[in-house]
Amino acid sequence: MIDTMTKYFKVAGHVFSLTLPDTCTLWPRLTQYDPFEVDSAEGEPLFCLELVKDAYEPDPDAELVYDAPTEDGQTVIRLSREAGGWEFDMSPDKSIPCRGHMRSTADFRSGTLMLDTRKVSDALFAINNSLMLLYAFCSAPLGTLEMHASMTGNSGKAYLFLAKSGTGKSTHSSLWLEHISGSELMNDDNPIVRVWPDGRVIAYGSPWSGKTPCYRNVEAPAGAFVRIRRSPENKITPLGLLESYALLYSSCSGFKADKTIADGLHATLEKIVTTTPCYVLDCRPDEEAARVCAAEVLK
Repeated sequence: MIDTMTKYFKVAGHVFSLTLPDTCTLWPRLTQYDPFEVDSAEGEPLFCLELVKDAYEPDPDAELVYDAPTEDGQTVIRLSREAGGWEFDMSPDKSIPCRGHMRSTADFRSGTLMLDTRKVSDALFAINNSLMLLYAFCSAPLGTLEMHASMTGNSGKAYLFLAKSGTGKSTHSSLWLEHISGSELMNDDNPIVRVWPDGRVIAYGSPWSGKTPCYRNVEAPAGAFVRIRRSPENKITPLGLLESYALLYSSCSGFKADKTIADGLHATLEKIVTTTPCYVLDCRPDEEAARVCAAEVLK
């Protein structure tokens, strides 16, 4: 039997575990999780992931259910249904064969990760993405959204800037940091938003932050969600309920073909859009854009 080491982490109030072989040298490379580490699960964890040394054997009877089109340079995530569970195949780039393979139980609460590579960067990609996927899927029925956004804090609240990759959300956060006094970066790619039973909508930092290393265990009430849209002029417009719902739905992670997950996402989104303002910011990447946005959402 191989000796293992298990660590527990808490993100937005949800505890999960990661288990690696004792001989594994990856723990020192996973320091982004350090701010979120806790002593124990404090009860049953949200999910558990274990990296094993077993050789990966594909299931010939697996049914492919998700394989989104990607371009060179984009990550690949494939999801297949197996007897009694799921299989995830992952690659950091379309041009690279999938080297990370995770099998999970039907409820996504227990996952086993196998690697076809000794390359550290590919192994870290597989661990991080496995944890992100399990977190998003397991927390969705619990009032929790894993968002694709850049999140900036100011005046005690969190402001989430949403856009497709490469179209300006990180740039807009940077403009706030430079020009809007009191601003701080809370997360630059994957913040968490949770609606608590008392109706509070709280945004949290996470161990996942894209290309910008911002792994902060911080939280603040959600002040607003802002879609960033390139334009020759700077103008901010409030969104109605349906537009707000569509914006947040397209920006949150989850296996939306699964009824339990989808129902959880819909219930959470309904609560958010009726309590937290959403906007679209047509803008240039300049100081004035940050000031126009801040003047509206901070008032």
